[in-house]
Amino acid sequence: MSASLPPCPQCQSEFTYEMGGLLVCPMCAHEWSADAVTGAEATHADANSEPVIKDSVGNVLEDGDTVTVVKDLKVKGGGGGTVKVGTKVRGIRLAPGGPDGHDIDAKVPGFGQMQLKSSVVKKVL
Repeated sequence: MSASLPPCPQCQSEFTYEMGGLLVCPMCAHEWSADAVTGAEATHADANSEPVIKDSVGNVLEDGDTVTVVKDLKVKGGGGGTVKVGTKVRGIRLAPGGPDGHDIDAKVPGFGQMQLKSSVVKKVL
């Protein structure tokens, strides 16, 4: 067991431990990936830097990129419907810290303005 484990990101407890590929906090029962910690440390190394948002396959996203949807998305409210796999969304805007992990603002063809999670899109290269 490593003596240099990071504190819990939720309650800041120092008593974290490793369980397989996860880090666990015994105080609040929060579990997180050890890989996410190293990525977060690299992302937040400079307090003035913006957070890095990646798509479902790990490509770094930027404002104005074009992405495609990688799975069917049921739309709640506003008439409902489903955004189909392969729908191309142009000119995205990144919105880190959005509600429930929705970190992309985009205008989806046929649906209008909506928020998407970066985990359900893939950057068009």
